[in-house]
Amino acid sequence: MTADPDALVSVRYLVDDVDAALAFYTGHLGFEVRTHFPPAFADVTRGNLRLLLSGPTSSAGRALPGGAQPAPGGWNRIHLIVEDIDAEVARLRSAGVAFRSEVISGPGGRQIVLDDPAGNPVELFQPRS
Repeated sequence: MTADPDALVSVRYLVDDVDAALAFYTGHLGFEVRTHFPPAFADVTRGNLRLLLSGPTSSAGRALPGGAQPAPGGWNRIHLIVEDIDAEVARLRSAGVAFRSEVISGPGGRQIVLDDPAGNPVELFQPRS
């Protein structure tokens, strides 16, 4: 965990189940638990990334003044660099993780998008060597 809170970059993900999200990010993607206040909230870190996992009972999950209800999902995502994308995909597939596509090659490297338990996307990226 990063000792200096000012050095952390925070991203909030809305999730359906805080404990399922916590297990996913710590068990599959190498994050460490920072705080855990079930069922409303937890936050986890990986390097300088702080991921805030906000459940339906958290303040971030409350309905907006116009009645719109915040929900997980979408296409904005965290981007995690990996050394061997094929090995990571095989490991995660064997654990039952759902992917949105196959590995895609581009000018900068190879990437794939997977879903956390609430449907929030996570991109794994292997830079071109």
